[in-house]
Amino acid sequence: MTSAAPPPPAPPAPDDRTPGGPGPGGSGDPWAAGGLALGGTLMVVYGLFAVLQGITAIADDEVYTSFGDYVFEFDLTAWGWIHLVVGVLVVAAGFGLFVGATWARIVGAVVVGLALIANFMWLPYQPFWSIIMIVTGLFVLWSVFNYRSTRAV
Repeated sequence: MTSAAPPPPAPPAPDDRTPGGPGPGGSGDPWAAGGLALGGTLMVVYGLFAVLQGITAIADDEVYTSFGDYVFEFDLTAWGWIHLVVGVLVVAAGFGLFVGATWARIVGAVVVGLALIANFMWLPYQPFWSIIMIVTGLFVLWSVFNYRSTRAV
């Protein structure tokens, strides 16, 4: 009488997002785990740059110039305050990502989304810098949404 070995477990689906799963965004995905750390770092750096950008726009309206008429034309002092407030919020959320706070992922996604909108509207003043910050913000959003914690809920 031979005893048959139990069949091997089925391989996980390619889109398996369970904690510890090998699918994209699982804790087994080194791109997402490293991306979250890099995303937090980029959030802190971006926030500090946004704070400096805001202070510059508030202190001296002559630093930035606009060419042409645009639909989203604000006073540069108003843009300075927008960048300053968004920058402080992004820095706070970035530090929250380092400690693994769930609120930081939610707040980070919201404020980075706001930063993306602000940088799109800031294109007439600093086009090259705005494009860099938009691409950076998109990577931060990807890393925040794709990471799955290994902690039990």
